[in-house]
Amino acid sequence: MARVVLAMSGGVDSSVAAHLLRRAGHEIIGLFMRHGETLEASCATEAPARGSLPILSSAPGHKQGCCSSSDAADARRVADRLDIPFYALDFSDAFGRIMDYFVDEYTAGRTPNPCVMCNNWLKFGKLAEYADSVGAEFVATGHYARLEPSANPAAPPALLRGVDLSKDQSYVLFGVERDVLRRMLLPVGGYRKEEIRELAREIGLRVAEKKDSQEICFVLPGEHAEFVRRRRGDINLSGDVVTVEGQVVGAHTGVENFTIGQRKGLGLAFGEPRYVVRIEADTRRVVIGTREQLGRSSFTGRQANWLVDPPTGPIECQVKIRYLSRPVAATVTPLEDGRLQYELHAAQDGVAPGQAAVCYDGERVLGGAWIE
Repeated sequence: MARVVLAMSGGVDSSVAAHLLRRAGHEIIGLFMRHGETLEASCATEAPARGSLPILSSAPGHKQGCCSSSDAADARRVADRLDIPFYALDFSDAFGRIMDYFVDEYTAGRTPNPCVMCNNWLKFGKLAEYADSVGAEFVATGHYARLEPSANPAAPPALLRGVDLSKDQSYVLFGVERDVLRRMLLPVGGYRKEEIRELAREIGLRVAEKKDSQEICFVLPGEHAEFVRRRRGDINLSGDVVTVEGQVVGAHTGVENFTIGQRKGLGLAFGEPRYVVRIEADTRRVVIGTREQLGRSSFTGRQANWLVDPPTGPIECQVKIRYLSRPVAATVTPLEDGRLQYELHAAQDGVAPGQAAVCYDGERVLGGAWIE
C-alpha cells in the first residue's frame, strides 16, 4: 500500500483515521502541527522526543489548541498504541501567516475563516511539502468529508459531503487546489461521529470521549477582538454606530468587535431587535438595522476556486454562506478576474464579507469564492 502522512491533532477523529489507514495496510507517519499562538506565562518548552521538534506545554486549564501540549501528548499516545512513527513539528512561523490574515480581515471590516486558510496553506500546503520530503504519496486528515474517484481516470476525485451531515466539513475544504485532491485521504468521512467514537472505544483509545474542539486554535474563547488589538495595537478602529438611514445612535471601540448578523453586544436598546447589517472599514462605521434589512440574496465573491471544470456561464447549484448554514438554491455566474456573482433564490441572514460562499451540486463540492 502507500506511505501516508497523517495530521494528528490528538482528537478522536484523526486518531481513528490513523487506525483506519493502518487497517487498510498503509504505512503511516503521524504528524502533530504545533501551530497555535504562544502566550507569555502560559507555556513552557518541553524537551523534545528524538526525531521531533519542540512541543510547548501549557498551564493547567489553558485553552486546548493554543499551546497544545495535552493534545500533542494525546496524539503521541495514540501513535504509540497503534505502533506508528510520530513527529511533533513546530509550524508556528508558517501559522503566523494565518494569524496575520485573521487580523487583517477583521481590521478591514470582514469576518475571516482561518480554518479554510489552515487547510489551504498548512494541512494541504506545508504538510504536502513535508510529505514530499519523506516520500509519502498521500496526506490524510480527520475531516468529515469524502472523496469519490472520477469516471475519468485522468480527472481528480470529487469532494463530497461527509456521511454525518451534522459534522460535515466539506465547506472548509473548498479552497484546496483541485490537483491536491489526488493526494488526499479522508478516512472518517464515510462514518457517523458516534461510529468513530465506538471504533475508538473498541481499540482502546483514551480519546474516545474527548470533546470536539469548537474554537479557533490560536484565540482564547471570546477574545477575538483582544487578539486583534494585541497584534495591531497601533490602529484606532473606533467609530460611530449608525442606522441604515445614516442616523448616529452610538459609538463603538473598534470594528473588530463586530460581524454581520450580530445582535448581542451592541450596547444599545431599541423597541425591537437590531442587527449588524454592514461594517464600513473606511469610515469605521457599524451599520445596524432590522431583521428584514439584514437579509441579502445578491452578492459577489472574489478569488474563486473550482474543484470541477470551471463553468463558462451561469450554473444552478446550492450555496452555503457559512460553515454551519444550510445550503440554499442559487444561480452562480462567473465574472472577470476570478469573481463570482451569487443570486440566492431566497434571501439569507448573515451574508458576511470575508466568509466563503461554497457551491454544491447535491453532495459534491463544486467550488466557491470569498464574499465581498
